[in-house]
Amino acid sequence: MANNKVKPCNAGKGRGKGNVNKTTAAIKEMIEGALHQAGGQDYLARQAEENPSAFMGLVGKILPKDITLGGTGGGPVIVEMVKRIVDPKRDT
Repeated sequence: MANNKVKPCNAGKGRGKGNVNKTTAAIKEMIEGALHQAGGQDYLARQAEENPSAFMGLVGKILPKDITLGGTGGGPVIVEMVKRIVDPKRDT
């Protein structure tokens, strides 16, 4: 027996692309508030020094998944290494 019920025109569409779940938005807001209370950017800079593994894990979470390297159209990547010799006796 066929199901002949008429569905509303927006049935099955769900949340639109880019719309965040209410719970996810609330948790994100709490995390941002806690970061602000802990010292914001200064706190993150301290964590980079004191807990580099955890900090780099956080950095990996926020980087875009696809990165186009090089020039227009994905040209070559140029890596420049600079070697600096510093005289410890000299004031910097």
